[in-house]
Amino acid sequence: MVMSLFAMMALAQTNVRDRVEVMYFHGKQRCATCMAIEKYAREVVEKEFAEEKKRGTVTFKVIDISTAEGAKIAKDYRVTWSSLYVNGWKEGKEKRNDMTQFAFKNARNKSDEFKKGVSGKIKELMK
Repeated sequence: MVMSLFAMMALAQTNVRDRVEVMYFHGKQRCATCMAIEKYAREVVEKEFAEEKKRGTVTFKVIDISTAEGAKIAKDYRVTWSSLYVNGWKEGKEKRNDMTQFAFKNARNKSDEFKKGVSGKIKELMK
């Protein structure tokens, strides 16, 4: 079946618009827990959602809030230090989920619990 250019563009816009974004914010200096948050959140996305990542329906972003570009994004999220957000986008609307407290509580000493929580939130938002 041959798809029209308009149909392909509409499909591409839908794929870009409807997605789950895992966003890890950090500053110049990071503690061991901060680094664990990035490591394990990235691991969840790359291992459990590899196909979705290839399609762009699950993304992982690392944002350095000490840079000009990162500071702009951080301001929008009201982030002033290391933070983790798992956000769902449906029909152009964002549902933000601040998982920072959960991340700091679990990433370093309960990494399996952390990964399970991040994975579960991604699955929930993909529905």
